Amino acid sequence: MSLTVHTLELGRAAADSTFFVRHRVPGTLVSAPVHGYLILGGDAPIVVDTGFRNDDVMARVGLHPELRDENSMEAQLDRYGVSIDEVGMVIQTHLHVDHAGHIDKFPTTTPVVVNRAEMEFAASGLQGLGYAPEDLKHMIDRTHAPDAVRWLDLELTGPVSVAPGVRCEHAGGHTDGSLVVYVDTEHGPAAICGDILYDIEDQVITGLMQNGFLEPQVSNNFSGSLRGETAAIKKVLNNATFVLPGHDIGAKVENGQVIGRVEGLTVPGPVIALPSPGASREVSLNS
Repeated sequence: MSLTVHTLELGRAAADSTFFVRHRVPGTLVSAPVHGYLILGGDAPIVVDTGFRNDDVMARVGLHPELRDENSMEAQLDRYGVSIDEVGMVIQTHLHVDHAGHIDKFPTTTPVVVNRAEMEFAASGLQGLGYAPEDLKHMIDRTHAPDAVRWLDLELTGPVSVAPGVRCEHAGGHTDGSLVVYVDTEHGPAAICGDILYDIEDQVITGLMQNGFLEPQVSNNFSGSLRGETAAIKKVLNNATFVLPGHDIGAKVENGQVIGRVEGLTVPGPVIALPSPGASREVSLNS
C-alpha cells in the first residue's frame, strides 16, 4: 500500500510575529497558512484537521483571518476528487479554534479520532477562547452519537494504529492532548504534527536565538513546559522523514535535521534541498 499526503489549504491567519516564534522582535504582523491534510491510498480517504469555522471565532483570540470560497472543506477535497461523504475518518491533532472548525460538516457515521486528554483540556477552560465553544459543543454531541468519536488514550497506551500505515502518537508540548499522525509513505514516514512547529525556518533551520547544536526554538503558544515543547519538536524531527506542520510548508528531515523543503502540496513529492552550511539562501515561507 502506497499512501500519499495532500495539503488542504483552509485559509490564512495573521498574528504578531512573536506568537509564532519566541524571541522574535514584536510589532510585525505575520500571515501564515492554515493547513489540513488528506491521506489517500488506503481503504478510504482520511482528513487530518479541519481549519477554522469562520472569521468571528478567530477574531475572538486576536487572530486576523482570511477565508475565501476556495478554502472551504468541500472545495479543497474536490481538488482531489473526494467528497465529504467519502471520507472514512477525521483525525484531530488537537482541537484549537483554527484546527477543529469544520468537524460538524462530517456526518456522525464518520468517526472523529481525538486524544481524550485533548478534549478534557479543551473543556477545562484553561486556554479560554483558544477553543471555540461551537466546536466543543459539537464534539459533545458526537460523544452521544454511536461510533461518532474514536477516543485515544495515547499517554497510557503508546502509539495506536488507526488505519493501515497510519498511526497516532502522543505529541506533548503544544497542548496536553496534542497528537502527531504518522503516515507511512514509500519514501518514509510523514509526520502531520499540528502546532508542534509553526515556522520551520526560524524554529529549526536557524534555531532563532539558540546556541546549542540542532537546538530548536519554541513558539509562544504552548500549554506545558518549555522543556516539554522543545522535546516534542525534537521527537518529531527524529521520528519522521517528512514534517508537515499546521501553518507552514513541510520539510524533509534526515537524522533529526531539516535537509530540504517540500515543493507543492503532495508528499512524497518534489523537495528543494537546503544550501550547504555557510552558503547564502533565501527560503520563502508561509506561502
